[in-house]
Amino acid sequence: MDFKLTEEQEMFRQAVADFVDKEVTPIAEELDEQEAFTWEPFRKIAGLGWLGIRYSEAYGGGEADTMTYNLMCEELARGSLAVAATVAMQSLMGTDFIYRFGTEEQKQKWLVPALRGEKIGVIAMTEPEAGSDLGGIRTTAVRDGGGYLINGTKMWITSATVADFFTVAAKTDPEAGFRGVDLFLVEKEREGVSVGRQIKKLGTRASETSEVILENVWIPAENLLSDEEGQGMMLLRGILNQIRVMTGALSLGLTQAALDSSLRYAQERQAFGRPIIKFQAIQHKLAEMATRLEAARSLVYRATWLIDEGTPDTKISAMAKLFASETAAYVVDETTRIFGAYGYAMEYDAQRYFRDARFLLYGGGTSEILKTMIARELT
Repeated sequence: MDFKLTEEQEMFRQAVADFVDKEVTPIAEELDEQEAFTWEPFRKIAGLGWLGIRYSEAYGGGEADTMTYNLMCEELARGSLAVAATVAMQSLMGTDFIYRFGTEEQKQKWLVPALRGEKIGVIAMTEPEAGSDLGGIRTTAVRDGGGYLINGTKMWITSATVADFFTVAAKTDPEAGFRGVDLFLVEKEREGVSVGRQIKKLGTRASETSEVILENVWIPAENLLSDEEGQGMMLLRGILNQIRVMTGALSLGLTQAALDSSLRYAQERQAFGRPIIKFQAIQHKLAEMATRLEAARSLVYRATWLIDEGTPDTKISAMAKLFASETAAYVVDETTRIFGAYGYAMEYDAQRYFRDARFLLYGGGTSEILKTMIARELT
């Protein structure tokens, strides 16, 4: 087992890191305060071709492996978790299903411009009463002539305000639980689609999150992203491991940013006539933070390596996301403690790291759900 990055991966990681240092980190605070879609960095990232890095060259992609993709996510999150989350939605969850299951016409109309950043694609799964329990989805898709009528309300939909199309999870068989869920491509311009209230959030505020309402939205039957009904959960299983390790990679980036910030502050801050990094209490905090980060990175990279080897492991992917996100939550808390009262001040990044980390505990599966899954795999 070799976790050494290839020369190409190292070069790409450095390119993203340089971009983040120059284009993202300096405006991260401003983006957070504006609480709006991150058009400026998004367009620059699109121009570099990174939105399609994991897809086929035939559609404008880079045909990179999962490790390369996750390195991008990790570095972007180091600069701004909100920017990274927006890019992840566009480059994975919002476009993957149309890439794998859409018609060639749909790919040319929606996927190709999405990978160029000209159209925005998002996934619409979560509902007011259905988050972790996807079998509890109430949105329905009922046969109507040569298509389907979709009705329901989606919640926590990233980038919905600027989206051009949604991958919508809806039930074709309301009594079948998970087995009744299917995925549909729904264009925002369709009659009956509307974006409701934007949710004011504690963190990742520059990643807009909204309610989406679907009222008698008719779509053609070809917009069912499968050859037959009842395949939605099977299609979802094919991407869940990637979503979890990607969220783990986002966690690594935020954790690294918080640790770097803590180190700089501890070296600069004076107390009792010397930098606080000279005090054992602070040294122990930093040592624990760095150790947990390296452990999380090893687990995320192993889970990623397994995916690239063609042997994805559901248990390891769940462990990676669980440990990395909980590590982020721990490290950002310790960061605010090292900063002391200034960790409570909006003028320092410590508070933004603290707020943003909460997103990682929910996206890609809550810790409680992941622990249940891991325990199930053990038995």
